[in-house]
Amino acid sequence: MQTMPTDRATIRARWAITTVFGANGLLIASLAVRTPSLKIDLDLTPGQLGTLSALFGVAAVIAMQTVGTLVARTGSRTIVQVTTVTLPLLLIGIGAAPNLWTQMLVQIAFGAVHGMLDVTMNAHAVAVERRLGRPIMNTCHAAWSIGSVAGALLGAGAAQIGTSRTVHYVLLTCLLIPLAVVCSQALLPASADRSSPVPAGSGEAGKTRQTGWRTGWSLPVVMFGVMGGIVLTVEAAVADWSGVYLHEDLSASLGAAGLGYVMFAALQTAGRLVGDRLQERTSATLLLQVGTATAAAGVAIAVLSPWVPLSVAGFAITGIGLATPLPVLFGVVGHLGAGRGDDAGAAAMVARFTTLTYTGILFAPAAIGWFADHFGLQRTLAALVPLLLVVAATAGPATRSRRPADEVARADAG
Repeated sequence: MQTMPTDRATIRARWAITTVFGANGLLIASLAVRTPSLKIDLDLTPGQLGTLSALFGVAAVIAMQTVGTLVARTGSRTIVQVTTVTLPLLLIGIGAAPNLWTQMLVQIAFGAVHGMLDVTMNAHAVAVERRLGRPIMNTCHAAWSIGSVAGALLGAGAAQIGTSRTVHYVLLTCLLIPLAVVCSQALLPASADRSSPVPAGSGEAGKTRQTGWRTGWSLPVVMFGVMGGIVLTVEAAVADWSGVYLHEDLSASLGAAGLGYVMFAALQTAGRLVGDRLQERTSATLLLQVGTATAAAGVAIAVLSPWVPLSVAGFAITGIGLATPLPVLFGVVGHLGAGRGDDAGAAAMVARFTTLTYTGILFAPAAIGWFADHFGLQRTLAALVPLLLVVAATAGPATRSRRPADEVARADAG
């Protein structure tokens, strides 16, 4: 099906929301990479540092439950505009908070605002996809990855030369706020979040659906959320445990041990840069199936190989495989929500999906550590292979029955 010519406003919105993703990755990485400095500055124990991390995650998940209602009232554009300006200011607060208690309060606020932005920037990307008639979600997530790498490098450099967290974050804010203001002017209007009205004669026309925290929970969303949770569990496992595995199980040097995650992240980013073009030529379903199956093969190679170079190659293959599944799932869920005629549209569905996928980030590292203590790290990482194969096996029936994101976008624009 041919798509209609795209107006300049939609193209500007496409690059604006892509930039928002990149800026968010830069900001979050800048926070994460200075964690050792935070621990030293406030003389925190490991338990206190863990508490701050938990408060951030819990606040983000709770805030996600309110986003559907807010989008129904104001549109995703308004929330993206407000949160992209607020987050850098809260980052300064994290740098300046003088003790544990004030740090806890700022971390809660930061986590809540970040949770809202995480949902609405993905929901806005779905709205842009519908206007364009082609997928953009992979590029958006690639921008996040690139921003994250840049943030980590800049943060590491700032720490190396002795720049305080407060000065580092003030300089970053001076960059991010003007960028947020420029991008916010190019976003789509609030009406874009309600681009799919309920068809006349469906029995639902004229009705306003509830948009509270219960809205959006359905079997398909839970199913896709579990898939996303598995994908992020594997990502978290590689990020937190690949170096430990290479060093302790395969006797790699500390420098070589870090290559597992470096190669994973580099090839995942490269894959996302071409993911949208692949999705246009194939389908969301095929990318999800092939991606998770490839990732399963990569993990298997990494944990079965007795040689460090081959194990690193396995983690690199895992990165290629996990380049597209999460962006594809965000698109599928967002278009599922936008096609139901809910007032909250894609945001309600994305909020529920993100809540479930966040469990992969919040609990996977600790769970893997517990299982590794009891069964060994190699066996624990190997257990990720069948989980990925389950996603690959169920992806076809699940996405075909819900109209893949690329097909919905083309239908809307055609």
